[in-house]
Amino acid sequence: MLAEIKGLNEECGIFGIWGHDEAAKITYYGLHSLQHRGQEGAGIVVGGNGKLTFHKGLGLVTEVFSNGELQQLNGTAAIGHVRYATAGGGGYANVQPLLFRSQKGSLALAHNGNLVNAEKLKFRLEQQGSIFQTTSDTEVLAHLIKRSSEPILKERIKEALTYLEGAFAFLILTETEMYIALDPHGFRPLSLGRLGGAYVVASETCAFDVIGATYEREVEPGELIIINKQGIRSERFAPRSTRSICSMEYIYFARPDSNVDGINIHATRKNLGKRLALEAPVEADIVTGVPDSSISVAIGYAEATGIPYELGLIKNRYVGRTFIQPSQSLREQGVKMKLSPVRGVVAGKRVVMVDDSIVRGTTSKRIVRMLREAGATEVHVRISSPPITHPCFYGIDTSTKEELIAARHSVEEIRQLIEADSLAFLSQKGLLEAIGRLDDSAWRGQCLACFTGIYPTKIGGKEHGECIQTGGR
Repeated sequence: MLAEIKGLNEECGIFGIWGHDEAAKITYYGLHSLQHRGQEGAGIVVGGNGKLTFHKGLGLVTEVFSNGELQQLNGTAAIGHVRYATAGGGGYANVQPLLFRSQKGSLALAHNGNLVNAEKLKFRLEQQGSIFQTTSDTEVLAHLIKRSSEPILKERIKEALTYLEGAFAFLILTETEMYIALDPHGFRPLSLGRLGGAYVVASETCAFDVIGATYEREVEPGELIIINKQGIRSERFAPRSTRSICSMEYIYFARPDSNVDGINIHATRKNLGKRLALEAPVEADIVTGVPDSSISVAIGYAEATGIPYELGLIKNRYVGRTFIQPSQSLREQGVKMKLSPVRGVVAGKRVVMVDDSIVRGTTSKRIVRMLREAGATEVHVRISSPPITHPCFYGIDTSTKEELIAARHSVEEIRQLIEADSLAFLSQKGLLEAIGRLDDSAWRGQCLACFTGIYPTKIGGKEHGECIQTGGR
């Protein structure tokens, strides 16, 4: 749903390419297709010609690269990033990729995710003399690589990655190589593809479709891929754990035309709607979805119930980001500017309003009121995820339990607060069955921490010894 308003935001999107004469332009288009994953900043670092050059800035991709900057980025390799700030906050300094230069060569980093032990690592590194230039947890990896005494960069990267806990998909670019790494649990999606003779990597496969690339495979949890002029090879920096890919990728974050871990998002969301219809049917005249992520769910709910699907809510795509203010008093006004009911569709009707989640509850309340003001006689709210009762520490902007309405109220209390005639959430079992992750009554491959409070990693980080020293742990 309306991410900027309701406070459910993903960390970012990353894209990389190796071996293409127009690497910067291809990366620009790749980032544009990933814009839904972050709108606060964007950047591209280009290499492959013996040096790394970059441009980054605050704003959308089209805003950051609006004055011919791409023409100055020459090279056959590139990594790019679109950012939504969770860990470390916003600001130009935190816009990625981060570029570090030294006498031994340059290194650029792009990161999707969140490191749960970043503060502990920063404290120890600062005690040992490291000076941080940003407040982003991404910079931790650069310092760990720098402090390693391993003679080969690949081994320094492997060693550094073993210190990290949490969710991370990294792209690393040097003058001569590109490295791709995914955390041992595989919290974030990351796919590998080909564009002619070039290799491409992206947070979502929709980026491949935009640039005309073909999908090859998913990057494996705990895998380190090295690409250079000699070709591509795969190694491991950690044993593979049971995959724990974020459930919200399927529910909300990913674009409907993407495949995540081999599962199509649009088809999955239709399945969520069908399962929701089975678990929570209601007598109504029309079904409508809250744009954009809930449209597929609403179609599935309508198909399963036989209630007609109608376009009862319209999203205004031309409201600038500057109108969306962080204060609670202006957040509700932002809902009204971003979303409008179609009076001719909902007036005099019993409406099923399908949405992907409820975080604070203020957005849902505003939409219910808008539908009533447009003439809906009843508004029944159906949510295609279980109640979000616990904060996420892996890259989603729900960092405190206090801001989560489902952590403090029952379903009936939430119904009363959002002023709906009825309210139902999808069950955890229904979620897993719809995604295709329920096997013999046991879940596999999904992170459900925001629904269950059971986290796949130790929050606060795993101990790796008292001192981060060169050459060992």
